[in-house]
Amino acid sequence: MYRWWPSKGAVVFDAFLAAAEQEGDLALPDTGDLAADLRAVLRPTCDELSDPATDRTFRALVGEILNDPALHAEYRTRLLDPLLEITRDRLRGAREAGRIAPDADLDLAVELLYGPLYYRWQYRLGPLTHDHADRLVDAALRALNPPGTANA
Repeated sequence: MYRWWPSKGAVVFDAFLAAAEQEGDLALPDTGDLAADLRAVLRPTCDELSDPATDRTFRALVGEILNDPALHAEYRTRLLDPLLEITRDRLRGAREAGRIAPDADLDLAVELLYGPLYYRWQYRLGPLTHDHADRLVDAALRALNPPGTANA
């Protein structure tokens, strides 16, 4: 086994990526409705994280990623950084269209979207529901909107 993978975490991560690739590429829709597009990503993320069939595996994998520098680098390169970049790209388009403030910090915006979701999951602070994802999107967009505008 270790001929192909350097650790058990790497095996699980590869299996996780293989399953994700069967579902399709990372994508964030651009329908013109930023809130709906962000909900279309955060709702399935809530579903995945709250699935009892994978919860223990995901939690173990996160532990391995945090404690194995090589696995962490692979996780950043193959999954996290691409996800963050497509989210920044979608937010950049919204910023250019005037749907979020022109001075919005896109790195902070991404953290406003994903950070609370993973924090809630990590510390089991409450259920990860579609309603929670929707409220998170609404709160992030309120923070990112120029004064006097409605959510786009």
